[in-house]
Amino acid sequence: MKLLIAEDDPLTLDALATCMENDGFEVVSAKDGLEAIELWQKSKPDLICLDIMMPLCDGYSVCKQIRRMDKVVPILFISAKNEEQDLITGLDLGADDFIRKPFTRGEVMARVRAAIRRIKPDELEEKLVMQHLILMPQRLTAICKNGEIDLTPREVSMLRILLENEGKPVSRDQFLDRCWGVDYFPDSRTLDQHILTLRKKIEKDSSEPRIIQTVRGIGYRFNE
Repeated sequence: MKLLIAEDDPLTLDALATCMENDGFEVVSAKDGLEAIELWQKSKPDLICLDIMMPLCDGYSVCKQIRRMDKVVPILFISAKNEEQDLITGLDLGADDFIRKPFTRGEVMARVRAAIRRIKPDELEEKLVMQHLILMPQRLTAICKNGEIDLTPREVSMLRILLENEGKPVSRDQFLDRCWGVDYFPDSRTLDQHILTLRKKIEKDSSEPRIIQTVRGIGYRFNE
């Protein structure tokens, strides 16, 4: 999934981009409002994060222009402007949420996932079954008897490649190429840490995994 971040402060922009890329999102970034509109038209992102106070064209104007042509794409304001009227103005213009600075990584990513879950009705969504889980890739969730489990785009990719190769080992290189991409160079420990985290989320007993099984010397495998 692709996210557009429009933010004129380079430190905040870098922090937002890093935490979203770490969760597996593709990020395009703009340093002013006009660039944000141009990148939105070119890249067609799945979600947009807007600062309010930006040069050339403020976030309110960007939101208003995008909403004239796209009523669906989620728009989140992330701003140091935190008066009640700022929030009301942003929501009245069609934004889905308003995050006040300073923010935490957990808060931002939770609100991003919540906004993404709202954009597609359940009956139209792709559903994948993996033992006791129903994986819903577009919503970044898995459903089990205990409720919904939040997933990152990278975790969805990891589960998808296992399902596509059901019964066959998926090598570490396959995981890294598919779920991180050829432009990234994570090491094996990065993959193992992601597998450990994902097992804790989805396995009934992460000490005896049934969905993500280890194939020694090769990688991992899913058996229905």
